[in-house]
Amino acid sequence: MKIRLALFGAAAIWLGSPAFAAAQSAPAPPHLLIATIDTTRTSPPVSKYEFGMFIEHIGPLIYRSLWSEMLDDRKFYFPITAEEKQSAPARTGGMRGQQLRKWRPVGPAEFVSMDKEHAFVGDQSPRIELDPSTPHGIRQSGLAVVRGKHYTGRIYLRGVPGSRVKVALIWGTGPDDRQTISIPALTAEYRKFPLSFTAKADSEQAALEITGTGKGSFHIGTVSLMPSDNIQGFRPDTIALLRQLHSGMWRLPGGNFLSDWNWYDAVGDIDKRPPMFDYAWNAMQSNDVGMDEFMTLCKLIGVDPYITVNAGFGDSRSAADEVQYINGSAKTPMGAWRAKNGHLAPYHVKYWDIGNEPWGSWQLGRTDLKYFVLKHNEFAKAMRKADPSITLLASGEMLEPTALTGEMRAKYVDNIQPLFGSEEDWTGGFLAHSWGNFDGITEHWYAQGTRYFDVDRAKHLPLDAPSDRAYVKIDPTPLEYARGAANNVRRIAEEWQGYQQRFPKMLDKKIFLSVDEYAYFGGGFGAGVDLKQALAYGMLFNEMLRHTDFLTMSAHTMGVSTMDINPTAAVFNPLGLVFKMYGDRFVGSIPVAVSGNSPQPPLAHSGGDQPKETSGSPTYPLDVFAALTADRKFLTVAVVNATNAEQNLDLRVTGARLEGPSTLWLLTGKSLDALNRIGQPPQVVVQESTVPVSSQSITIAPISVDLYRIPVTATQSPQ
Repeated sequence: MKIRLALFGAAAIWLGSPAFAAAQSAPAPPHLLIATIDTTRTSPPVSKYEFGMFIEHIGPLIYRSLWSEMLDDRKFYFPITAEEKQSAPARTGGMRGQQLRKWRPVGPAEFVSMDKEHAFVGDQSPRIELDPSTPHGIRQSGLAVVRGKHYTGRIYLRGVPGSRVKVALIWGTGPDDRQTISIPALTAEYRKFPLSFTAKADSEQAALEITGTGKGSFHIGTVSLMPSDNIQGFRPDTIALLRQLHSGMWRLPGGNFLSDWNWYDAVGDIDKRPPMFDYAWNAMQSNDVGMDEFMTLCKLIGVDPYITVNAGFGDSRSAADEVQYINGSAKTPMGAWRAKNGHLAPYHVKYWDIGNEPWGSWQLGRTDLKYFVLKHNEFAKAMRKADPSITLLASGEMLEPTALTGEMRAKYVDNIQPLFGSEEDWTGGFLAHSWGNFDGITEHWYAQGTRYFDVDRAKHLPLDAPSDRAYVKIDPTPLEYARGAANNVRRIAEEWQGYQQRFPKMLDKKIFLSVDEYAYFGGGFGAGVDLKQALAYGMLFNEMLRHTDFLTMSAHTMGVSTMDINPTAAVFNPLGLVFKMYGDRFVGSIPVAVSGNSPQPPLAHSGGDQPKETSGSPTYPLDVFAALTADRKFLTVAVVNATNAEQNLDLRVTGARLEGPSTLWLLTGKSLDALNRIGQPPQVVVQESTVPVSSQSITIAPISVDLYRIPVTATQSPQ
């Protein structure tokens, strides 16, 4: 994940358009808007990987959204101190709303110390000095519990004979607002004790308290608490929703986090894995969700894993060992280790990516392109030796002005053509120097629809100024905002086609493109996902599916951004609904040609992030995509209307006869800022109905994504 995401950076490419085109009035569409669908002109089928997802450890993102663990820092990475006085909540990193809960002393703080000589896991374990009459210990607050819900867990303890330890779940302030477990006698060696509680009230400020009385001291090794309905450690509510998306694949672990991650430490006994500090995101990781847990997650939600190996601080041997651990038989050294860890059968993971954004200045272990291609080649050979059947991807980046800095920006930001084949051209570098050591190449992009990259401003920035200062804020119409998402896809497609012209053997070897990180924002990263954003993604998907000849994989950032989530519940947000609509209807389908009588005009505000040819079908202001089902018995037509007006569209089909009646799935809401929130009636819904469809006009509702499934009979064979 690009670190410039924190700056809400939009990917940009200069393709010869003016640095700034003043706002202009779009041409009025024709009185009769026509979409002609030619079922004889087809493209390769839509891969199940087109609607994939990406996830990485960013602060507690995975642990709050997917994993059921309720306790933060359960392995005691941080020292336990009294409550600090602070003006703002302490955070684990730059992610908004991800506050880390801390352990605090119960009783005087001086009775709690961190033992670094006899740690149970990691570098230290809490040591609690006891008093015969006053309980001393630790407590973590801010837990969410539900009335009548059962919670289970475990705690590792050791102590002097005679120490009496109790563990309590507390959900209120009254003396009876708790359930307390008395732990049997402790010994000098750590022992595991089970925990079991039932909450008697709802609370968002429940606490787990571990205290003791007696003489001497006791140590806490690690502690865990989860709702008892967890599914192999994962949240059943988010798992159930994600399974409905049929995403095809999840890219994991991936992200900036990966470049300093040691996968060897992320397998085996979950309680004995040391916690780690993630220097990419300035966050502690408890290291509970590792390789085997990721494989379990993918199985639970019905997707294929797509693994990225550490090519930052990692080496080729660790990557080859990881391949063998995941795919090797139990007779291999790493496969035997996997079997010992409780997973006898290989996982048979096909897709592997070497490194995460190695071109980024923020990436731990970064090297120049001329050295990284050598590193990539070494990784590829070692990994294929471990498993010759795997499909390897190179971590590329197409040229974009936003990535240029200093003198390079001043010289080339308004004409990057001379940079093709240079040290700035990572995708071209792999094609020139790593041929035969990859099957596909990756691309990442992030864009914000409320600003654009002004190339002229960038050219005249001081050399030491960040490129972020070249962005110009805009207030686009809903239609312009929605079209901006698809324009990013179109820009990438055009540049890929340029590489195919420079390296024709890409076509012969069927080198494919994987956009395995992307996102399009409204008010910035972390803002609420509303209907306006869902409309933009409808157009984004339409454009993506127009390029199935080479764009065969994509992974959205983040997989969990499809849901509104709190500690005890989850629902699909509008983005999740549009992902589900397209995933359900288009995976495996055969795209067909769409023409029309209303070309898409350039965006009103165009900058360095615009393609040569504007995205979308020639049906402005609508965007239309169509595909036949694999059996060619149905035609599925997606129409996105990002205007506030009802639109009429003449649907004309050649090569097939429409049979009707048809099914319509309509995603819409009362306003563009409609949201879906937990505990509230959904403001964005998908309505299913039966409609008559013929070669005559169909009506497209305002601010909507419409998917028609129309029975057809072929009258001509495909070309």
